[in-house]
Amino acid sequence: MSPRPRRSYDQYCSAARALDAVGDRWTLLIVRELLAGPRRYTDLHADLPGVSTDVLASRLKDMEREGLTTRRRLPPPGAAYVYELTERGAGLLPVLEALGAWGAAELGERRPTDAVRAHWAALPLRRALRRAGAGEGTVEVRLEEGTFHLRAGDAEDGPVYGDGPAPGEPDARLTLDAGTCAAVCRGELGLRRAVREGRAGVTGEGTAAKALREP
Repeated sequence: MSPRPRRSYDQYCSAARALDAVGDRWTLLIVRELLAGPRRYTDLHADLPGVSTDVLASRLKDMEREGLTTRRRLPPPGAAYVYELTERGAGLLPVLEALGAWGAAELGERRPTDAVRAHWAALPLRRALRRAGAGEGTVEVRLEEGTFHLRAGDAEDGPVYGDGPAPGEPDARLTLDAGTCAAVCRGELGLRRAVREGRAGVTGEGTAAKALREP
């Protein structure tokens, strides 16, 4: 089957050109997932509830054609194909962060039909950590939905976050309940205030942990 023709707004405008590449539904959410590093198709499908297999496959092909992702085969014993962001694709991190900040007020209360994954809080929490002056470093986050780790500060290369505990000793361990995490993600509650009021727990001796414990 030949690839579908490239759709375009046919406007000589950088925003229009950008939307030619990433404006399709699901594309930016696939980027969000791949900011965690290489992912298998089955993992992407599991963490993008609501996307059909056909649409996901189509979007991944489009993204590869646009130079946003690549596909490679893992060496044995893995021997599975994984998708990962190119440098151009990883450059969408500030776009997603800005979009998340703009959309924070739209979160409201979680609806009964809303899916949730722990790592979806990674980008909002990175923003909250910047506001708290947490600096650089690895922060392990423990939520009711699960545990993940993220890189605070600038992330010029490599994964921005990952599922599970941090691979080494993190600069801070942060524990939040669902309500507190939602309030932080919506921008209604700062992390230092959450720690000060006992709504979030923080341990560790790194720069991030010390910043969060400041009054």
